[in-house]
Amino acid sequence: MDIVQPKDLEQSLGLAKRRHAELCRQNRIFNARNRIIGGDAEAWDIQLHDQKIREATEKARHETFAAEMRRSDKTTCTLEDRERRDRKNLCKAITDFQQSLQKPESRREFDLSDPLALKKDLPARRSDNDDRNTVSGMQRFMGEDLNFHERKKFQQEQNREWSLQQQRERKNARADHKRAEDLYMKTRLQFDETAKQLQNLESATRKAVRAAVQEFNKSQALESAERKSLEKKQEQEDNLAEISNLLRGDLLSENPQQAASSFGPHRVVPDRWKGMTRGQLEQRIQEEERQRDQEWDWQRVQNARTSVLMERQRRRQQRDLRRALDCSNLGLAREQLLQKKLMKEVCTDHPTEDYFTQFNTRSR
Repeated sequence: MDIVQPKDLEQSLGLAKRRHAELCRQNRIFNARNRIIGGDAEAWDIQLHDQKIREATEKARHETFAAEMRRSDKTTCTLEDRERRDRKNLCKAITDFQQSLQKPESRREFDLSDPLALKKDLPARRSDNDDRNTVSGMQRFMGEDLNFHERKKFQQEQNREWSLQQQRERKNARADHKRAEDLYMKTRLQFDETAKQLQNLESATRKAVRAAVQEFNKSQALESAERKSLEKKQEQEDNLAEISNLLRGDLLSENPQQAASSFGPHRVVPDRWKGMTRGQLEQRIQEEERQRDQEWDWQRVQNARTSVLMERQRRRQQRDLRRALDCSNLGLAREQLLQKKLMKEVCTDHPTEDYFTQFNTRSR
């Protein structure tokens, strides 16, 4: 499909304006209501056919523009969705990295804000004879020794024994009171025996009714228990089936195949990934060991190179020092030869008393 340029749009707009002006002029000249005699019907049909062609062309052009706009909108939406998905994946990767590799325990200043610092610290005292507990420390007062809990437990046990003894005494008093009431009731029953005989008939009737009701309730209870047993059995079977499905599923079995991505074997689905396999871990460990060995080899080479450079520097300094000493010795030897030569000349040409005067003069 050709791309529409702004220049094409301007040309189309100019052509449309000229066509509209021509149509207006033709309507003014060839109006059928105003002028019928001398009209050319064939030309009119041709013009009508041309007008329909132009309208169809304009309609096709507009539909082409609309299709182009729809395709552009679809492409824009696709790109926006892709950008949103990439931003979401990036945020998730950053969050996972912070949660796995930037924990609070790995910070250098974690010991300054450790919430368990007081629990990890030593207690105020370890025993009653702790050397750290001085008088000014104020860590031990009367009744606050470390055996306080044992002493309190002993006191509680003693109080419990006293309470049990009081309970036994109250129980004996109640038993005596009950014996007195039983004696009173026995005397009272002798007077009420006649009334009980009258109540026996009513009691028998009530007993029969109660037995019938109990039998009915018993049958109802058996039916309810059987129904509950069946429901419980069905529920247990459903639970076992659900547990079996969960245990055999990919979620709990941690099947690594569920994390495989459809975009390639080297990519995984983040929300299903269960970690690297044993082979990947071993490969990662071998790669780290290889890098560590390469780093050690590089450090050894650098150390050897540094040693060689230092040895060359030391030899160069010794050579310069030996050269300076040789120059100094050469100068001293020349001065000695000059002195000997002067002494010989003085001894041959001048008296002995003028030797030192001449030597000092030449030396200056």
